[in-house]
Amino acid sequence: MTTLKEFEDALREQGMHMALAILQKLRERERDKRTVAPARRIAGRKMTPELARRILELHATTEMTQQEIAFELGVNQGRVNEVIKRGKWLDDNPNSPEAQARDKAKARMRAAGGVDRVKGGRAAPRKSQGRKSDPKAQLTLGDL
Repeated sequence: MTTLKEFEDALREQGMHMALAILQKLRERERDKRTVAPARRIAGRKMTPELARRILELHATTEMTQQEIAFELGVNQGRVNEVIKRGKWLDDNPNSPEAQARDKAKARMRAAGGVDRVKGGRAAPRKSQGRKSDPKAQLTLGDL
C-alpha cells in the first residue's frame, strides 16, 4: 500500500503539478474542517432522584440509546441502565438498597483507614499486612 507521501513524490517526479495543486487544496479543505472536539464529559454527575426521573423521561419519550442518554446528561451508561432496568435512585430514601450499599462501603473504607488513591481516582490495591495467602482459601461475599 502506498502512503500519501509516496503518492505525492510520484506525482512530483512525473511533473503532474495540477494533481499536486488539487491534492494541496484537498488538504487545506480537510484542515479547515478539523476541530478539536470537547471531551465527552469531564466528571460524572452525582446521581439524584431528579436525574433518575429525567433518564426515565428521555428513555420513554425518545428513541435515544442508553449511551446517548448518558452522554446527554453527563453520567455513566451503566447508571442509565440501572435506572431503566432496576428503578434505582428514584427516591431519596436512605433505606434504599443503593443508599445502604453506599453507606456500608463508606463505613468499610473508614474502618480500613481510608483508600489509597492513584491517578484517575481508582482505588489502588492494598498490600497485604503480614498475612500469608492460602491458595485453598475461599472467598466470601464480604471479601468482594
